Amino acid sequence: MASIACRMGIGAAVLFAAGATAGCGGNSASTPPPATAAAVDGDDDATADLTEHHRYHHHGGVTLFIAMSLDTLGVSPEQRAAVAKIRADLHARMEPARAAEQTLVALLADGLAAANFETAKVDAAVAQLTAAAAVVHEASADALNDLHVVLTPPERAALVDKVEAHWAVWREANADDTGAAKVGGGRLATLATDLDLAPDQVDKIRAALGEGMKTVPRLDPQETTTELHAFGDAFRSEKFDARSLATASVANTHLVGWGAAHMARFVEIVSPVLTPDQRAKLAQGLHEHANHDPSAQGTP
Repeated sequence: MASIACRMGIGAAVLFAAGATAGCGGNSASTPPPATAAAVDGDDDATADLTEHHRYHHHGGVTLFIAMSLDTLGVSPEQRAAVAKIRADLHARMEPARAAEQTLVALLADGLAAANFETAKVDAAVAQLTAAAAVVHEASADALNDLHVVLTPPERAALVDKVEAHWAVWREANADDTGAAKVGGGRLATLATDLDLAPDQVDKIRAALGEGMKTVPRLDPQETTTELHAFGDAFRSEKFDARSLATASVANTHLVGWGAAHMARFVEIVSPVLTPDQRAKLAQGLHEHANHDPSAQGTP
């Protein structure tokens, strides 16, 4: 993870920028629709980096997708300062949830290193992150309303497309629990490659996941999809009020809570099967994720 923040910027640009110059001051009104992960060819590393990010970072729910989409929206020079300020404001509103996620990921990394998890602390960290996520949408409403005013109608539509593309990547990255993972893909396949797992280790982990993940409440992806459609329809309209999206906070809470609980349970389940070196490598990766600050991206 030679700088997750740097590689994330590359991944986001490859997957979602309408053009290489758009993020440097071009106007998105003249650019084609953003590519989704499925449409990208020739930059597997960038795609994998963004997928990895969405596998470990859930703290802002849909609001995080919106903030990340601003990284590559591509606005005019006259708009750039205002959009950058709004993006910074969105990250500030998500900061309590990001800090709670950082605490959770660090706990999991420490548990891996010690081969011993403090279950009560992990559960408390999951609950704290879920609670912090519950207020993100309401806290971000004014910034979202300001964003609607600043953007042109084509830019609003482009932003909605980018947010939906992030959701598509998130679903692919976290497909294991819904049974939507591609054959030979998913979280376990990625772990097997990253840690060079032996076939018997993969078999043991797969068997343990079958039972162990039953304690994690299932997520209904349609809830987030419905919420995204509601946001998209409202944001494309001439008038917009983020507070009118009555179910946004509930959808965010469910998405973030599931992501946190699923990540924690997965790490706890795989740990006993790993060698000390494999645990150390996974712990190092988690520490890097814990220290990644998405607000460090460049200007829109």
